[in-house]
Amino acid sequence: MKPRTPRAIALVAIAAVLIVGGGAYALAASGASGSSGGSISAGAARTTFPGLVAPSGQPELESIGKAHPRPGEVVQAAGPFDDRFLLENLAFDGAAVSGAVRVTSDVSAVLDLEVVAGFYDDTGALLGTGRFVHHLVDDGSHSVAPEELVTFTIAVPSGIAVPAVSVALGVPVLVNE
Repeated sequence: MKPRTPRAIALVAIAAVLIVGGGAYALAASGASGSSGGSISAGAARTTFPGLVAPSGQPELESIGKAHPRPGEVVQAAGPFDDRFLLENLAFDGAAVSGAVRVTSDVSAVLDLEVVAGFYDDTGALLGTGRFVHHLVDDGSHSVAPEELVTFTIAVPSGIAVPAVSVALGVPVLVNE
């Protein structure tokens, strides 16, 4: 058997990519039906999961309603990403809770983050919730090190009849690179 040269290997690889890509394009352009009954579009994969309902509304944390912090406390409610961040510099002045989320899982930029705050009365009853949402805006400039600390402020929701005296915080959404 004759040994293959790097040029021959490259030509075979290019030919394979063209054949597979051309076939995929032809299939998409022909309007072939997928398993869900619709046509396959060239730019998107279509997947169905029987019995799986798409989420609606905002992500919630069941633990927010179960926290019952004592007056004056700002506590962390359990969430799915607790092993990936720390809450720092927490403060509550009766009108808003503030602090910071420091990502500890790896060194990368925070792409999406949501912090949910449950506000409680002096008996530990949940009065309402507020939310902070962060989406990274890529402005084309890149710093040497990505920012892993996101500061937040969440106001007590308007319309609460009794004063909020404590807070439970949780993170239902955390996406980083």
